[in-house]
Amino acid sequence: MSKAKAGERLPYLLAKLKTPRVLERLEQTAERARAESWPYEQFLETLLEAEVFARDASGARMRIRHASFPALKTLEDFDWSAQPSAERPLVSHLAQLSWIEERANVCFFGPPGTGKSHLAIALSLKACERGFRVAFATAQEWVSRLEQAQDRNQLETELRRLERYHLLVVDEVGYLPLERSAANLLFALVSRRYERGSIIVTSNRGFEQWGEILGDAMVAAALIDRLVHHATMITLKGKSYRLRERGLDVTPAAQAPSLRDSA
Repeated sequence: MSKAKAGERLPYLLAKLKTPRVLERLEQTAERARAESWPYEQFLETLLEAEVFARDASGARMRIRHASFPALKTLEDFDWSAQPSAERPLVSHLAQLSWIEERANVCFFGPPGTGKSHLAIALSLKACERGFRVAFATAQEWVSRLEQAQDRNQLETELRRLERYHLLVVDEVGYLPLERSAANLLFALVSRRYERGSIIVTSNRGFEQWGEILGDAMVAAALIDRLVHHATMITLKGKSYRLRERGLDVTPAAQAPSLRDSA
């Protein structure tokens, strides 16, 4: 029986190890390694890098899909010239994501259409690409989800499940008022994540109006206290992007207060 050629069983072994990118690049990389007299370590490192990069990209796509973003928005797409109040250096710093590792929060305030959700999604996409688990929903959607869990007597289970996410995005706080029971559920969500996981909040109302939004000044104060203890706050100003795109020169009646970093 003739001896097997060197490397003849590699395709079989790589298939068993479930490393398809290594298998795809094996022949080409081996030819280059022989031509350039690579050390064995360089050859192996080059092959494994391809597999790791592909798996990271696949994982990021899965995390983005599971985050349930309403649209995909990036920092590169943001119109910084039209929104100088966005504080580009600060947002760029936030894009480094150290605040998620520190379990801190980010709050965007401003009138409708000024880019709050865009920036929230853009930072969240960066988080997905970096390996963090993210979940996105409006305030109303979060409340509805928690109400359903409460109706099933599984509120505690749902809150524990949400702890597995590194970042939750609570979009559009204040667009619709909440009943007191709903406000209590939103407080439970924020309170449960206090110093355990990060939150991004977007709102068209300043904190002084949250008592009205939540229907309970004490609940609002307690929620705000936990939210801003470790938080960066950015206020966007000006006119709606959507109105400008339609050629309508309309200035929003209500502006959010100018809030700064309280970390």
